[in-house]
Amino acid sequence: MTNYSVSVIIPVYNCGEYIGDTLKSVINQDFDDYEIIVIDDGSTDNSLEVINTTLNGCGVSYKIIHQENGGVSVARNHGIDVSSGEYLVFVDGDDYVTPNHLSELYKGGQDFSLIQFAKKDDGRLSNPNYFNFEFISTDEFIKKELKMEILFNFFQLMYRADIIKENNIRFTPGVVYGEDTEFALKALIYGDRIHISNEVTYYYVQRSDSAIRTTEFRRFDVVEIFENLADFYRLHGKGKLANLIIKSRIPKAIFGNMNYFFYSCYGFEDVMYVMKKKDLFSKLSRYEGEPKFEIKIRLFLLNPKLYYKLWFRFKNSID
Repeated sequence: MTNYSVSVIIPVYNCGEYIGDTLKSVINQDFDDYEIIVIDDGSTDNSLEVINTTLNGCGVSYKIIHQENGGVSVARNHGIDVSSGEYLVFVDGDDYVTPNHLSELYKGGQDFSLIQFAKKDDGRLSNPNYFNFEFISTDEFIKKELKMEILFNFFQLMYRADIIKENNIRFTPGVVYGEDTEFALKALIYGDRIHISNEVTYYYVQRSDSAIRTTEFRRFDVVEIFENLADFYRLHGKGKLANLIIKSRIPKAIFGNMNYFFYSCYGFEDVMYVMKKKDLFSKLSRYEGEPKFEIKIRLFLLNPKLYYKLWFRFKNSID
């Protein structure tokens, strides 16, 4: 088996309209030693045809895998299993990267490297979230993420492959919200440092028919993902990180998603019904942290209906 410096793993499901441009951006790198692994997850459109046409004769080593539809986690896991790179990079089938994406990541030379991204939504680009440090320990980075002091997406990272494979780190099948964050936060405890670049090399394209936008209340499933992550941390002697999940990350995820549903015009009673069914009120009450945020939570728990009315009236100032 040929070994490469980097394996780029791209899951695809019915991305025929976009995957050509995505692949062209990955092909057009100023970095030589890499392979492209495309996993077609049972697409029913012309994705596979576009993949074959685009990669044929491209000059970059590639693998095309066609599997029955199993979801994005299964597809990414398949890509990990067949990869032969020293490092792993993930790109979604409807996003795109700049020509220096791989070279910027690879020059970090650490267990993990991280670049910046911008989100493209209906033609509008978000502002990148720059970091004011070049290196950070994985432990400190995890703490910042769990406190939500930084904005972070798993595809910003380049992962050392032996960390992923030797510790059997995989994406959780069947989950459509939060499985990527879980993967990254599990992997990070096995490394020491992250190299940070403030180059924007990844463009995340938010589409109206994306999985996250069509899952309704499954956004709350992230709570279970983080509970599983807390158990994982405890099992690996990371009790302080586990407590941080229970007392900070989970309550913030609940509160943030609740407000998202309010902002998206979901009915108050519908949101409350799901929260009660999933026992989210008690989990929200465990929050410990910033006094201002804690006051918001306490006000909500004291009188959810009143909070909702105030939120609706002052939604530009209450979040």
